[in-house]
Amino acid sequence: MLHRVLAAFAVAVAITSGATAQDLAKSQFKVIGLNSPTPVSIHDELPFWRKTIPDASKGAVTVDVTPLDQMGIDDKTMLRLLKLGVMDFAAMDISKMAGDDPRFEACDLAGLTLDPDKARAACSAYRDVIDRQMQKNWNAKLLAFGGNTPQVFWCREVVSGLEGLKGKKIRVFNNTMRDFLSGVGGTAVSMAFAEVVPALNNGVVDCAVTGSLSGNTAGWAEVTKSIYPMSLGWSINVLAVNLNTWKRLDPKLQAFFVEQTKAYEEKMWATIRKTTDEADNCNTGKQPCTMGKLAKTTIVPVKPSEMETHKKLVEGAVLAGWAKRCGAECAREWNDTVGKSLNLKAPTP
Repeated sequence: MLHRVLAAFAVAVAITSGATAQDLAKSQFKVIGLNSPTPVSIHDELPFWRKTIPDASKGAVTVDVTPLDQMGIDDKTMLRLLKLGVMDFAAMDISKMAGDDPRFEACDLAGLTLDPDKARAACSAYRDVIDRQMQKNWNAKLLAFGGNTPQVFWCREVVSGLEGLKGKKIRVFNNTMRDFLSGVGGTAVSMAFAEVVPALNNGVVDCAVTGSLSGNTAGWAEVTKSIYPMSLGWSINVLAVNLNTWKRLDPKLQAFFVEQTKAYEEKMWATIRKTTDEADNCNTGKQPCTMGKLAKTTIVPVKPSEMETHKKLVEGAVLAGWAKRCGAECAREWNDTVGKSLNLKAPTP
């Protein structure tokens, strides 16, 4: 009996969604996406735009999607380009936009959360603030939050641990990681994702921070010997739409995108949980490794005493550095949102 009910429900949903899709106006959109070698691009983003959206709309909605590294775009400029309407939709690492507004790194401060569920809770608590700032200043609307595997240290040589990072040149990609590194005596070097492999290979940097699986799929294991898995965040990404584009859509098409991007967000977080679980296997040549490449890197364990140092750095240098950049009112709003969800408090300078 239950099977018949579920089958009938599935047919009803299919008929309803099919009718809705057939009612959608024919539309084509331009999308610039995330770096192509990353798991979120490979497993979630490109299939979403190239298959899910056309299929769900019964062909009414078509999309031209290109990853930003294939466009030669500086990813720190993505929000500015979206504001100008260079593309209709854009995906971006939100922390890289923090030079324009410190709020954009607020839910993914270096080391703030250590598991995917807490990372998502922190960003969900701050969602309205990000959307408000985008709509107010950037002619954009937030549609979805995603992320990557934990951002960890990939090093040319086998490092001894946290002490071993002292004096090393380390690639980072946002201000909050700089705050963290200043607390351990490392030298932060800003560098685009696509430039890291040659920089590691040639010794321009000693170590570089990226996702535990993003580095794997992008070939970092070929130019590094070790991974020190102390987490500096999740490289939280957002999907946003140009407000002029959004306002031109009829209500049915807006509802379609709201429904589809909500499901897309769920899929991205499911992928993060799987890629996070598999990363160590892939990086050390073990199975199961379905989301990356088998590699032979040494994983240097994080000692309990180093995790204590990590906690002190997050609650000290990291929160203080960000609060100073963002200001007292901004820090108070963080305390009422992200801080409340994590039981943390930023100073209000």
